[in-house]
Amino acid sequence: REGDLFIVDDDRCYGCAACIALCPVDALTLEELLAIVDEPTCTHCELCIPACPVHALAIVPQEQVTPVSPSSG
Repeated sequence: REGDLFIVDDDRCYGCAACIALCPVDALTLEELLAIVDEPTCTHCELCIPACPVHALAIVPQEQVTPVSPSSG
């Protein structure tokens, strides 16, 4: 859906790659034991979401996402 974002809860994701194996458009990669989504490639088909054993994946309205600011110093 337009205006939604795919998010990965980095406190839960431990890099099992179950989601990556199911992504039909290869929008997910693994970096340092964390699933990373290429949002422009992701079609929000949600095939990966039920595959996650720790429920670390979600598609949420963009306004619910808090931007992360780079740490200073």
